[in-house]
Amino acid sequence: KECLQRAKETETWNPKSKTEPYAQSAVELMKHAKEAVEELFEIQIGISEDLIHNFADGLEHIIRDYTTFVASCGSKQSYIPTLPPLTRCSRDSKFIKLWKKAAPCSVGVDGSHQTGSNEGHHPRPSTSRGTQRIYIRLNTLHYLLSQLHSVDKTLSLSPRVIPTPGSRFSSSCRQLNNSSAYFDHARSAIQIASQHVSQVAAYRLIFLDSNSVFYDSLYVGDVDNARIRPALRILKQNLTLLGAIVTDRAQPLAIKEVMKASFEAHLMVLLAGGSSRIFSRSDHEMIEEDFDSLKRVFCTCGEGLIAEDVVEREAEIVEGVVALMGQSTEQLVEDFSIVACEASGIGVVGAGQKLPMPPTTGRWNRADPNTILRVLCHRNDRVANHFLKRTFQLAKRR
Repeated sequence: KECLQRAKETETWNPKSKTEPYAQSAVELMKHAKEAVEELFEIQIGISEDLIHNFADGLEHIIRDYTTFVASCGSKQSYIPTLPPLTRCSRDSKFIKLWKKAAPCSVGVDGSHQTGSNEGHHPRPSTSRGTQRIYIRLNTLHYLLSQLHSVDKTLSLSPRVIPTPGSRFSSSCRQLNNSSAYFDHARSAIQIASQHVSQVAAYRLIFLDSNSVFYDSLYVGDVDNARIRPALRILKQNLTLLGAIVTDRAQPLAIKEVMKASFEAHLMVLLAGGSSRIFSRSDHEMIEEDFDSLKRVFCTCGEGLIAEDVVEREAEIVEGVVALMGQSTEQLVEDFSIVACEASGIGVVGAGQKLPMPPTTGRWNRADPNTILRVLCHRNDRVANHFLKRTFQLAKRR
């Protein structure tokens, strides 16, 4: 307990060493746990299975408390940008006029959004120190898991333990229930914490550390001059650094969460990109090609760290939205009218009735009325502009 309290007061999430890339406090905690087990078996009394279980319960309570402390690193929501208000595209918006005026003398977005960490064709990773410290938290959780197995084995196999007939903690009872010896709740807590920490690290990496090359610049102003290549170069460097810091067992989950965060960032660019992004139907092919390139980064990452079918499954929602961007505006308006009525329970809009404004749920997909509406809001043509003005009186972009 003293060790746990000391960790809460002093831990900085810097690795113990390059060969031990986890928190020093975890090493101390598990050292104390192992010493406690050794000291227990040195006491010259009969040690029953019930006594061992109560002892393990006490250790488990402390380890779960420490796990909660390791996982206290914020939430992914704090890194996701606020959704901009819905507006309709306007060919004469001030932003578009300025962009066109600047375009002939610009060097393209590839150059204008370079940062200090993205120099030429040999960019450096954009992973911040804060994100690297979250990686150490993740390593720490996996270290705990491996050490728990060792303590569990010592308790389970000790010849000093006297079986308690009929006890629910007896080895025969545990085998019957398909349960490991001890620490099931701690293991479960560590798995949940690992998922959470991986997710927070991924969203911080994509939406904060890589913001300048991803959400802030992808397709800004003009798709053709703001493609995904610069973002992919930085992403590959970040994944290489992740592989160098995160322990082998933790890597598949960590990289999968980076993939999900980058897919969500791509969705937000397409559906909540604000007034700096406009799309035409002809952009569809380039956007599809860019997303295929993003998927390929994860399919080829490491030696089978993420199975291709997992990448394809996670990509389905984005691909559905990209497919919407290839439809004609007339088809989008028709599809929107049908699904908006169905979702609101109206069925069919009668004479004098207005289409309901679909709520933003954040669960975007090609059959969601809010998603289709957002595609229309970013569509730069007369039909979309007229429909949005007539139906929802959406303001023009400034």
